[in-house]
Amino acid sequence: MAVRFLSHELSDLCLGKPALRSLSITSTIAEALEVLKTSDDNFVSVWSCDHHKAKTTTPGFESAAGFSDDYDDDDDCRCVGKVCMVDVICYLSKDENLVSPSVALKEPVSVLLPKIPGLVMHVEPSCSLLEAIDLILQGAQNLVVPIKTKINNKRKQHQKPSPTVTSHKGREFCWLTQEDVIRFLLSSIGLFSPIPAYSIDSLGIISPEVLTIEYHSPASAATGAISRALVDQTSVALVDSEGTLIGEISPFTLACCDETVAAALKTLSSGDLMAYIDCGGPPEDLVRVVSARLQERKLNGMLEHFTMLTSTGGFSSATSSSDEESMAAPVSPLPRSGRYSRSMSYSARMVRRAEAIVCHPKSSLMAVMIQAIAHRVNYVWVIEDDCSLVGIVTFSDMLKVFREHLENMP
Repeated sequence: MAVRFLSHELSDLCLGKPALRSLSITSTIAEALEVLKTSDDNFVSVWSCDHHKAKTTTPGFESAAGFSDDYDDDDDCRCVGKVCMVDVICYLSKDENLVSPSVALKEPVSVLLPKIPGLVMHVEPSCSLLEAIDLILQGAQNLVVPIKTKINNKRKQHQKPSPTVTSHKGREFCWLTQEDVIRFLLSSIGLFSPIPAYSIDSLGIISPEVLTIEYHSPASAATGAISRALVDQTSVALVDSEGTLIGEISPFTLACCDETVAAALKTLSSGDLMAYIDCGGPPEDLVRVVSARLQERKLNGMLEHFTMLTSTGGFSSATSSSDEESMAAPVSPLPRSGRYSRSMSYSARMVRRAEAIVCHPKSSLMAVMIQAIAHRVNYVWVIEDDCSLVGIVTFSDMLKVFREHLENMP
């Protein structure tokens, strides 16, 4: 059984994965914003190809990532990174960009990419599960894998063109994340017995190194921590003066918002920002506070942008996929500070409350895995009975445990 499990390749994990939506590295931030607002994924891949050099390879279809059959070398077109709404929000919250967001949005999307190599890596479908885990533990967040899609000619004629789907020499690409690997391991969790029943404390995977911000501190003071949390795939804990966990400012939650949150990030306290980005939508009084403070600071460019988006009724309402989710995330009559022109059906992955997901040091590894997967996050906060913050457990920490066990499998 163990030998069979170790023989799995990444192609096994790619089954059913959607093709990546992509942008050229020469695209503007405004173009990236448009793709993010109409995408079901929180991230969009950025490729080294120039869209303007793309050639139509199929009638009515133009490759979005600059791929064409004229490219003889796959290295001519590679995924060089990824961007999400959090990158845009943090970028626009800078003083110089708040003055004129319309100018800032004309900058190339490349300015949003973190200067950290190896976050996104290309691998072959034949790459083994162990090799993939090793790459993730070395810092890779997304493994870009080519996938083959077979579409018959009749279907191709009626297929609606998708100008942002990455296609190269008849192949599309998907990417695999830490969550995909953890889900796959969970499907064969019995092979790792008795480790999944051990507490996270006994396994030594609780990290005390956490990003925190005090509840009453200006939210702008957390901008750097938010950017770091995005790279680390964690979150920023909101604590009181005694270190008690109150909530979080999560890049995951921010990714479901729109760019006007940059104004809230600049003008509100950390506690108010947490309330602002809650999935129920920003309270009307906080919207007025943000507008007033933008006006006081003479940030007219962002004020105009903020007023236009928050006053329209074009925001999609959040609807949950189950009665339980409906109770956890009620729909507000106010326009939500979230994406518009999106699907009207939201899953728990797309819209989540700003409440922190927590566990206890004595919680089992399996329980914490299930908890994180259920909430579609890469981490779980660890607290004591009095809600004092102990640390954080991440998918990366869990993968280290499983990798060690896989290495010693008979």
